[in-house]
Amino acid sequence: MKPSHSVKHALRTAATVGAVAVLAVGGLSACADDSSSGSGDSAGATSALPSNAATGDPIKVGFITPEGGPITVPMVREGGEAATEYLNNNGGGIGGHKIDLVVCKEQEDPASATSCANQMVEQKVSVVVAPFGSQGAVMLPIVAGAGIPYVAQAPVSMVEMMTPGAFMLSGGILAVFAGQAATAAKEGVKKVAVVISDAGDAASSVKAIGEPTFKAAGVEMDVITIPASAADPTPQITAGLADNPGAVTVLGETSQCISTIKALQTAAPTVKKYLIASCLDKQVIDSVGADAVTGAKAFTTVKLDSDDPSSELYRSVMATYAPDTDPAGLAYLGYQVMMSLGEVGKSLTGPVTPQDFMTALSSAKDVPLPAAPGLTFTCDGSAVPQLKTLCSKSILVSDVNADTKLENTVAVNN
Repeated sequence: MKPSHSVKHALRTAATVGAVAVLAVGGLSACADDSSSGSGDSAGATSALPSNAATGDPIKVGFITPEGGPITVPMVREGGEAATEYLNNNGGGIGGHKIDLVVCKEQEDPASATSCANQMVEQKVSVVVAPFGSQGAVMLPIVAGAGIPYVAQAPVSMVEMMTPGAFMLSGGILAVFAGQAATAAKEGVKKVAVVISDAGDAASSVKAIGEPTFKAAGVEMDVITIPASAADPTPQITAGLADNPGAVTVLGETSQCISTIKALQTAAPTVKKYLIASCLDKQVIDSVGADAVTGAKAFTTVKLDSDDPSSELYRSVMATYAPDTDPAGLAYLGYQVMMSLGEVGKSLTGPVTPQDFMTALSSAKDVPLPAAPGLTFTCDGSAVPQLKTLCSKSILVSDVNADTKLENTVAVNN
């Protein structure tokens, strides 16, 4: 089944929405630096790690991450490296094979991204992971063209959503909208307003993606556009709320979250708020105050403070192998992708080729997403039939309590 014209149109501008609404889904906003941390507190129990060292011949795994450019996130690499150490020393590797992690740092520009992708081909890696970044449209054609599978945490571009050989563990903005639509229907909300910058044709793209999703749940969706130059969007917010939506969501990085939430507190302080994680960043809460987000619904793809064994393992691995890295930040992105490879590759034996990994990934069904209790991924193309690279469109939905912690978390499996 081919994607509809409206989906194709929406995906053409995914780069505009990308860092705003896709990379922000699970943790911090894409504009966060490596010193930021989210509102969720990752404090919790840790436990001793098992003793199951990998002894098989190494598998080369490529790891591409943004460092040294305008967005530099060493935490992502540190989380991936910690997961690799765990798998090699404690978790049986990948099907008993040790992992030889080949790291390349791209600077969020096409030249460095191209160089990293070519390096992966030259190094003859068996699989490439790119947990975070906006250069997938540049790197994926090179990697997939060499027959090497490409794995990311969430899609940013149309290329990542459409290219055979790519595997996106979460559904990005599609998962957000599906989760919000299901939540609205459950809460009896008849209309949800989406606040987004007027940059490019982002608003029309969001409509093309969101309206069918909300409509399928019996919910109407409005879009409120805010001029990118607006320091105070209160006039636009006030006008946009004239139709009395039951809930409002913001697709934006931290600065837009701050200005929009402040405007909502003036124009409609009691309206329900459906917030992606960029709007729960510590910087946002420090600026708007805890009261402004208390009672909101949060939509994420990770739960770091859970007492679930998967979240406890994350904390334990980070405490052991990356003790100086904030586990509440973006480290989970690298961790989730590497640990997912370990789970998917359990059955791999003998010399492992890219095709072996391609087969294993394509056969993955209902695999638990690490540190995301209740979420699974299935990469056989059935999760989102129109966009076969997406392995899930499920999401965690939580209540934001008075301490800005996430509680009463449930998995919405769309």
